[in-house]
Amino acid sequence: MAKVGLCSWRCRGNASRPPQKLLVTAGMDRDQMVGMINGKKINGIYINEAPLYTAATSNPDKLVKECGADSLPHACLVGRFVDNRFVYRQTFIIRSYEIGPDKTATMETLMNLLQETALNHVTSSGLAGNGFGATREMSLRKLIWVVTRIHVQVQRYSSWGDVVEIDTWVDAAGKNGMRRDWIIRDYNTQEIITRATSTWVIMNRDTRRLSKIPDQVRQEVIPFYLNKLAIPTEENDTDKIDKLTDATAGRIRSGLAPRWNDMDANQHVNNVKYIGWILESVPINVLGAHSLTSMTLEYRRECRQSNLLESLTSTTASSGDSDTDPPHKTGRCPDLEYTHLLRMQADKAEIVRARTEWHSKTK
Repeated sequence: MAKVGLCSWRCRGNASRPPQKLLVTAGMDRDQMVGMINGKKINGIYINEAPLYTAATSNPDKLVKECGADSLPHACLVGRFVDNRFVYRQTFIIRSYEIGPDKTATMETLMNLLQETALNHVTSSGLAGNGFGATREMSLRKLIWVVTRIHVQVQRYSSWGDVVEIDTWVDAAGKNGMRRDWIIRDYNTQEIITRATSTWVIMNRDTRRLSKIPDQVRQEVIPFYLNKLAIPTEENDTDKIDKLTDATAGRIRSGLAPRWNDMDANQHVNNVKYIGWILESVPINVLGAHSLTSMTLEYRRECRQSNLLESLTSTTASSGDSDTDPPHKTGRCPDLEYTHLLRMQADKAEIVRARTEWHSKTK
């Protein structure tokens, strides 16, 4: 499960100074003020300037020195608003502990970066309450965001030391949902290497029941909706994911146990953790010889630390070379396609359904 939020503002500076990129810091203990965001009035918070770590000023020591040891925790966020402040953009370096055996980033790394960008979007926007990605009106009502579906398409994985640039924005998803999209680019070439889209709903933090979006929350986020798709409709994976059973699964891995460190601030297993468990039942030779190029996750229920899990996998396509294969949505026929299920070991209750596509690394 995960969360969203957004916003932006105009930082005021000395007109005589040359233009520079700015970051914002949100001081929750300052007096609130009313501001205009994207032409609509909302409650804002005190805005301060923070230096931006860019290619032009890429000295980490200088960045830390300018921010100071006593700065607010989010004073040095490496992010900014673009596209009339509807889109939040952040830059990351792929680190050694974020790569797999082939020295490239993993799907879990990408999902963590997407989540980090979304949460920083909320924090930098001025809408953040005291919850994990919740707005202030949501926090007052003990509400949190939870993800119901996410689809990621990977054109190419970055390598250790590469710099990536991530854009994220949100829009409405039906009457009671929100859509968050992402685009990941290679920072140097500006090549789009990953696209992702997700759907979110609201849940009560105490009762763990889904809730309609209150009008007060809707009014907070509506000014930041952007009618833009990271993945074109015709290329998005919206098909139903079939349920696996003991009879239909080709491989079953039991005894998977969530750890304390797998829990997030909303008191359930973080959605990114499911990916590793899902891949536990994929054949090891596939993991070594193929790249995971597409993943769709359908979240069914929460998982807690006390739950033992089972991972089920079944092959649904074995070759993309046949002339009789139907055209693929993305234009790239996968070499392998799998259907997955992560479920409770005790009562077999579904947690996540998933579909993955794989391409050979030798092609």
